[in-house]
Amino acid sequence: MLLLKNKLNNNFFKYFIMVVTIFLGGLICGIAYNVFIIPHRLLSGGLSGIALIINYVTGIKPGFLILILNIPVFLLGYKYVDKEFIVLSIIGTVSFSISIDLFSVLKYKMLVDDIMLSGIFGGLLNGVGIGIVLRNRASLGGIDIISVIIKRYFSINIGSTSMAINFAIVTTSSLIYGLKPAMYTLISMYVSSKVLDKVQEGFDIRKQVMIITDNEEEMGKEIISRLHRGVTYLEGQGAFSGHKKRVIYCIVTLNQLAKLKQIVVETDPNAFMTVNDTAEVLGKGFTKRGV
Repeated sequence: MLLLKNKLNNNFFKYFIMVVTIFLGGLICGIAYNVFIIPHRLLSGGLSGIALIINYVTGIKPGFLILILNIPVFLLGYKYVDKEFIVLSIIGTVSFSISIDLFSVLKYKMLVDDIMLSGIFGGLLNGVGIGIVLRNRASLGGIDIISVIIKRYFSINIGSTSMAINFAIVTTSSLIYGLKPAMYTLISMYVSSKVLDKVQEGFDIRKQVMIITDNEEEMGKEIISRLHRGVTYLEGQGAFSGHKKRVIYCIVTLNQLAKLKQIVVETDPNAFMTVNDTAEVLGKGFTKRGV
């Protein structure tokens, strides 16, 4: 009984932190829009972009419009995405909608006169906010949910998918407002997508390493004992010599790479080693992704 109670308390605390963090992400995005994007009447992609266009024309608050436009998207997401993600995404969308209207007074205080700087820093701040929300297994609705569905079934980065979809939307809207605002908006959206991917994947970069050596047993043991990383032996054969060898395969963090190189040199100075970036790692010892 006590164990069950502790588990429930832990789950409550976990979801409480997630909800608070999601609200923070939505808040950051709302500030980004009001401080950098809306004052220069920049466009935006996705449903928020459509909401901004309607806002510029009619004066209706964009936060309210975002909520209304997201209703059919959440119905679509309910069918293809798990319910927990949809519930948390509703929280994120409500947070974003409230903050973008709540901080609308900020748009009258143009902190940055340069439209280029506003586009860059607006994209940066917006990317941080969306990334924080996505890392907590939620989204801000709209294109984000569609991007998550595409990532789940096609393994395409969320930022890249959003950028492709938003490019089409901004191109269409540029026919209404002109090419120049659309071009600045694309710069802002590009920055946002890159920052989003960094926040989503994390700054603790992982490296994929393959090592060909004659001392694979000793080297493998050294990697396990000194780096506390798992090692996999792959069967290989030299094309020229015809000799069979076991290739060491492992994933390490960036700050462990120097130690790994030291282990390789100490164990076998003649070893052949390759290092590659890896976009995402799932499994024991690495951060699990929410989406």
